[in-house]
Amino acid sequence: MPHVAWRVATPRYKDWAAVAASGNFSPFLAESRLIHPSPPESPAPRGCFVPQKLAEALSSQYGLIVFVAGLLLLLAWAVHASGVGKSALLCFLTALMLLQLLWMLWYVVRSSAHRRLIRPKDTHAGARWLRGSITLFAAITIILGCLKIGYFVGFSECLSATEGVFPVTHAVHTLLQVYFLWGHAKDVIQSFKTLERFGVIHSVFTNLLLWTNGVLNESKHQLNEHKERLITLGFGNITIVLDDHAPPCNCSPPAFCSAISQGVYYLYPFNIEYQILASTMLYVLWKNIGRRVDSQPHRNVRFTLPGVMVASVPGLTVLAATIGVVVVYLIQTGRSKTESESALIMFYLYAIALLMLMAAAGLLGIRIYRVDEKSLDESRNPARKLDADLLVGTASGSWLISWGSILAILCAEARPPYTWFNLPYSVLVIAEKYIQNLFIIESIHREPEKLSEDIRTLRVVTVCNGGAISLASSRLESGAVAADVASLGGEAPRVANGNMHLRGGCGREEEEEGSREGTPGPARHPRFLQGDAKRRVLRNIAAFLFLCNISLWIPPAFGCRPEYDNGLEEIVFGFEPWIIVVNLAMPFSIFYRMHAAASLFEVYCKI
Repeated sequence: MPHVAWRVATPRYKDWAAVAASGNFSPFLAESRLIHPSPPESPAPRGCFVPQKLAEALSSQYGLIVFVAGLLLLLAWAVHASGVGKSALLCFLTALMLLQLLWMLWYVVRSSAHRRLIRPKDTHAGARWLRGSITLFAAITIILGCLKIGYFVGFSECLSATEGVFPVTHAVHTLLQVYFLWGHAKDVIQSFKTLERFGVIHSVFTNLLLWTNGVLNESKHQLNEHKERLITLGFGNITIVLDDHAPPCNCSPPAFCSAISQGVYYLYPFNIEYQILASTMLYVLWKNIGRRVDSQPHRNVRFTLPGVMVASVPGLTVLAATIGVVVVYLIQTGRSKTESESALIMFYLYAIALLMLMAAAGLLGIRIYRVDEKSLDESRNPARKLDADLLVGTASGSWLISWGSILAILCAEARPPYTWFNLPYSVLVIAEKYIQNLFIIESIHREPEKLSEDIRTLRVVTVCNGGAISLASSRLESGAVAADVASLGGEAPRVANGNMHLRGGCGREEEEEGSREGTPGPARHPRFLQGDAKRRVLRNIAAFLFLCNISLWIPPAFGCRPEYDNGLEEIVFGFEPWIIVVNLAMPFSIFYRMHAAASLFEVYCKI
């Protein structure tokens, strides 16, 4: 029978004083309750055993091979390579989804058969709000699939059957995957680890390929619209043939097919966010396979609205103003050269003001953290590490575009009037994301704030031979603590930072306490940085930045892209090179805003 390690839960705090005074801890240990046995250590492996690092390398290389093969198919279809049509690409993606469906069904059935077993969980992975947001994006993805099925029905005369099978398979895949993530995103897999690694990494790269397919379709649509605007403005000399994959037959009824083809591209941004969010959640599940989870309790974060009215009003105002700017921009751009330039200037002025406010809010939050001087949580956490890596990695997309714009402005021979608004805009994009990343990364590495002042932690300390032994801690009401400690007689214990200590034993602890009392503490900080006031300021900063990031996600996701319409970069770098840079970097820039908003929501709930 495997050895079972038990954690000792302390008895009621009423007996602590007597135990500490007598120095005999036997009654204390005898009356302790035994709860929550830690998971037994797994026996030594028998037969074929694959080390964890080798299993990770094997599965990751398999995933990369699948991903590279899919990327080559996508590239071949995008450049109209001979012999590679859309049917081949959709067959490959459908096969990947069907294979993932089989693995998920096997995992769900096996988990249901062993549902009575106690399984370790990663409490930091798969937060409820994250699963809720992915459910929303998944619902819109299913609507997108329904529109694609209608598009296939309209053009059924000249479309292959794979274009009808793909959206159906994708809808089923989306439903089962959301169910899987709701039930198993927190799992720490400890059995069939090598097989599960291949299944999870296959799911990760399948979703990444579906994300890439959505990005490619949406980018081609945006590029075609940009070329049409250039033709309208008389720039046909830099415009190549429209890259149109329209079917070579007529749709019946025409109005129905036209509405569907237009509506599909308005839903692609949500589908893109769904696929990348699913990839990140599955990646955390892959990193947790075989991991030893620490037994430290995790405080559940809660979403509450009171106290953020200061941030909600300007944040919602920014959101409404952004929608108005996007509508005006899309209407005016492409009508005439004058109207296009005025639309660009309007967008740059609005974005400059918003980025300055966001940078100031981020700097204020960082300043509060620097004054607080609280130690950070450096424990291993795959979900938190992935959040930080994605923030920096996806920000590099917009940094690439911004540096390209700055270089084009400096090297251009002729500079239109709106150029001088593009320069500060590009600089602020770099600075604001740099500051915001620092604020978010430090926030997610901080421990949650302590509970209200009427909750105390009583720590009984006995000093023997110059060493302090901390016996237990428990949440107590402040009045009950005072009543029980009074029964000790003699000098009352001191309270420091919400912890109550008993004096006695060697004088070393007294000296250390005295030296700590002489150091500057939180009392010397400004009043607005203390307690609930500090927490309220940080929550307002997080709420304001959350709404601003949602606002800045809307313009590029729905076609408001001055990087296309500026024209200066296309003249300096050339049309096709600059379009390639924008098409590669823009998806990461769009995802950055949504991921930053999700991280800020987590920060808001945590503060």
